This record gives sequence, structure tokens and C-alpha cells, in this order.
Amino acid sequence: MSWQESSREAAPSSSSSAGGEQGGSVLPTRPIWKSIRRGFFGRCPNCNRGKMFRAFLKVADRCAVCDEALHHHRADDAPAYFVILIVGHLVVPLVLVVEVAYAPPYWLHAALWLPLTIGLAVGLLQPIKGAIVGWQWANYMHGFDPDGGDDAAAEIES
Repeated sequence: MSWQESSREAAPSSSSSAGGEQGGSVLPTRPIWKSIRRGFFGRCPNCNRGKMFRAFLKVADRCAVCDEALHHHRADDAPAYFVILIVGHLVVPLVLVVEVAYAPPYWLHAALWLPLTIGLAVGLLQPIKGAIVGWQWANYMHGFDPDGGDDAAAEIES
């Protein structure tokens, strides 16, 4: 028996977040990638018809079409982190290629890369946040679990 098998046997059985048994009841499986895609496009992860955002980065409390509660999300700093990661991986290689190939003056670098970086960051922030909220919804995370309590109440108690 390998250490992996023994650790699996010793560990208490934990169910997966999506579609597992939680709180004594079996929750239906939610489509993870479909929910992420719906969130990326700013749509309700449940019905794909309602809008997820009521302002640029403010998630609506409920879907206006299907009345699904969306206020439970806890995206926190994850959208900004992922945007920095994506934009950095897109812009830095371009900057390096242009610098090595053409060696433009610094003012031209600033004129090229600052607007591109700011535009990509602002343009990706809402879709990435929507995708994270969709992922949380699909996995019954935070208050999206109908059998779980509200996270705010749990944080106050602890």
C-alpha cells in the first residue's frame, strides 16, 4: 500500500463541492465551465439571461430574470490578481520583442505600452470577476450553498 492510498483511507471522506452531499442533502451538479463562461460574459450563471452586474464591478444582489441570489460571492482580490497575471504575460513579452528588435526611445515605449496595459486591465477586470462569481456559484461556495449558513454570520461567530 502506498502512502497516497493510506492517506486516502485515513482521511475522512469529503465530497466534492459541486453536486456532492452537503449538510445531509444531495445538491444537483451545476455545470462549472458553462457557469464560468456565463459569468465571463456578465450573465447570470443560472439562467444566462439576467445581468450579473448592476455597475461596473458591483454584482447584482439577485438576477432580475430567475431571481437567483448573487450577493453571496466573495471574489475579493482574485479578479485583480488574475488580470495582473494575464496582462503581464501578454504585455511583457511584447515589450521585450519590440525592445530587442527596434530599440525605440523610452517615450515611445510609454506611448505604446501604458495605454495597452491600462486598456487590457480595465477591459478584463469585469469578465474575470464574473467568471470567478460563476465558478463560486457552480461549486456552491460561500453562501451559494442552500444548506450552508451565511458566511458573514460564520465569520462573526469565529
